[in-house]
Amino acid sequence: MATMDDTCTLTLPITGMTCASCVTRVEKAISRVPGVQQASINLATEQASLALAATGAPATAQAVQAAVAKAGYGIPEETRDLRIDGMTCASCVGRVEKALGKVPGVLAASVNLATATARVRRLAGSAADAVLLQAVQRAGYEAAVLASGQAPAVAPRGDAGWKVAAAAALSAPLVLPMAGDLLGRHWMLPALWQWLLATPVLFWFGARFFVAGWKALRNGAGNMDLLVATGTSAAYGLSLFMWWQDPQGMPHLYFESAAVVVTLVLFGKWLEARAKRRTLVALDGLRALRPDTATLLRNGTETTVPLDQVQPGDAVVVRPGERLPTDGVVVDGRSHLDESLLTGESLPVARGPGDRVTGGAINGEGRLVVRTSAVGAASMLSQIVQMVESAQAKKAPIQQTVDQVAAVFVPAVFGAAALTLLGWGLAQGDWATALIHAVSVLVIACPCALGLATPATLMVGTGLAARRGILVRDAQALELMRAVKVVAFDKTGTLTEGKPTLVDSRASAALPGGRAELLTLAAALQAASEHPLARAVVAAAAAEGLAVPPTDTPQAVAGRGIAGQVAGRALKLGSSVWMAELGVADAALAALAQAWAAQGRSVSWLAEAPDGGRPVALGLLAFGDQTKPGAAAAVAALKQEGLRVVLVSGDNRGAAEALAREVGIAEVRAEVLPGDKAQVIQSLRDGLPPGARVAMVGDGVNDAPALAAADVGLAMTHADGGGTDVAMQTAGLTLLRGDPLLVVEALQLSRAITRRIWQNLFWAFAYNVVGIPLAALGLLSPVVAGAAMALSSVSVISNALLLGRFKPRLPAPVKEKP
Repeated sequence: MATMDDTCTLTLPITGMTCASCVTRVEKAISRVPGVQQASINLATEQASLALAATGAPATAQAVQAAVAKAGYGIPEETRDLRIDGMTCASCVGRVEKALGKVPGVLAASVNLATATARVRRLAGSAADAVLLQAVQRAGYEAAVLASGQAPAVAPRGDAGWKVAAAAALSAPLVLPMAGDLLGRHWMLPALWQWLLATPVLFWFGARFFVAGWKALRNGAGNMDLLVATGTSAAYGLSLFMWWQDPQGMPHLYFESAAVVVTLVLFGKWLEARAKRRTLVALDGLRALRPDTATLLRNGTETTVPLDQVQPGDAVVVRPGERLPTDGVVVDGRSHLDESLLTGESLPVARGPGDRVTGGAINGEGRLVVRTSAVGAASMLSQIVQMVESAQAKKAPIQQTVDQVAAVFVPAVFGAAALTLLGWGLAQGDWATALIHAVSVLVIACPCALGLATPATLMVGTGLAARRGILVRDAQALELMRAVKVVAFDKTGTLTEGKPTLVDSRASAALPGGRAELLTLAAALQAASEHPLARAVVAAAAAEGLAVPPTDTPQAVAGRGIAGQVAGRALKLGSSVWMAELGVADAALAALAQAWAAQGRSVSWLAEAPDGGRPVALGLLAFGDQTKPGAAAAVAALKQEGLRVVLVSGDNRGAAEALAREVGIAEVRAEVLPGDKAQVIQSLRDGLPPGARVAMVGDGVNDAPALAAADVGLAMTHADGGGTDVAMQTAGLTLLRGDPLLVVEALQLSRAITRRIWQNLFWAFAYNVVGIPLAALGLLSPVVAGAAMALSSVSVISNALLLGRFKPRLPAPVKEKP
């Protein structure tokens, strides 16, 4: 475990060391990092102890990690989520991030104002949790560690509502004289009564602004609280001064400005907190899908136990109407499952023995017995929740620009207020009026709206995407999706069902046993494979009752096929390209293969290739895969959106072109090996205008290199759960339904989210760009300025919540196949 003490020492785990020379190499590498005075490596504990320079430029975690990696070793990373209390605006976000970033060992810190949380990425064990909390506290805020899976608390405090009501009740008598002025009757409360009403509003109900503002000032920074505290205390102090000068008269005092501004800002923060809670509805809904208990079936007896006691391999009973507690495979019973909150699929799906099911789905009419395959953090639901949380914790690229503006916003506002005070005071000599105008400038400034504009929209958008079956891995992918101009589709499992069947076969003269021998040998090679074509061969052999012999040392050849020894024969099963490379020649079979390919069939060759001997073709297998119902509609919709659609497939050209004609794709790249798909993505990117992006849609297995190479990778998971793990690790977006129309939804949703972000940023900036000059010119009173400030944050969050009304524009409904 790492420690950090007053002498600035740091202890880090090092991976990959095996001997004393490794120790020397790592020590030299770390010692060369600027800011590191000394490095000592313990091979037994596999830890490095670093003495950091207390003065001068500090050694950054990135520099240490890079030095160790360059030497050929590694330092593991980890993340920690914190709840941050006391943040009110974008400048608070910047200060907390800066404080956490200075902690030795921290690689990056991202703070989300909307959820009041921080995600810290650090070198494993480098910064103790207590050190992170102390860094936040020194910055003027309070922090606590969030346990894994713990939801951030963003709901308003229980006493917030009555405090707003009480502050409003005390402020109302101060505002009534303003109503009298509108009616032509001038009257005013005595100064003593004004003071008695305004003082508790300012220093009791508004104490939070003074406390937070003082903390910010003490740390040499500014925030919204400092603006409010400075402005209202200036109005309050001016009123006391004017009352002291004329205690017997009825001077115009500004106690009402101080009280009403505090009340309005409190009201705005209360509404803001309530609205923030609504942005987490989708995530809360996902968490609520997990039941607290499960019914285990052991030795014929059903027992209800807490969910955390369920282990992989347990048999779980799910009665009609109950939610599935775990992922697993149905071993008994048939029913229909409602998976709408997981995949966005509105219709129940049939599930029976052998089908994979996901925890959180609602069981329909039948009793099911499910063999558990994943529980806890390994379950699909937990991974979905974790990825949505991760996406909401990360910042979109546009937020970086906003953070830079927020860093100078508060100092700029104080500068504008000072110029307003001097300008009015020197021009008219009325320093009381000048001070009130300066107070209006301070009060109307709203950095909190800037801080909420992007994260609030992303929270609503990622939650909405999850409900519709689109899982966002990071915010950058969601933002880049709007700029996609080229979409590349994989064929099998993406535009087709991914469940090919053996539709034809032909044995050569070299196989006296004909079709039966051909199927037997092919099924033996494919018995241990999970490839869709392999499953089709095995299923065909089983359907004909063939006895499949074992295979000795089967070996998959990436992008080509499989090889192995069956009954002493060296066999190879794979593509036409591979057979040509091996020198397999059979004119009759080659002509047949071309004919089948022209019909859209996927063709595999079986050949015998003895050591030192000439390879001999044994036969052909032809497979058919049904096109998905939404494939043609998805391609048409993407074209309507102005996108170029390309089919990139490892299948033979005939099969790829046949599918392309069926779904309306004009551009085909066929017979592409998995490792070469990334190069195809790069070629599609060449020639695009600046800012245009390329997206790749695949099933997340053999398409992983292309998904990673694309600007936006969209991994489509299968109904049986295939491809899920790779999809979540590789792609920026994961489509939880095998529906190509989800690609269209992802594009439209990305554009809708981006529009909302720009709208929110426009309004956040407009409030300040318009409001601050008006206040400086004396056209806004502090009361009106306070109302505008409260309204700005509420309007930004309300506009983000309107994103929940998003409906995709699809050319045709998706019909479930019988």
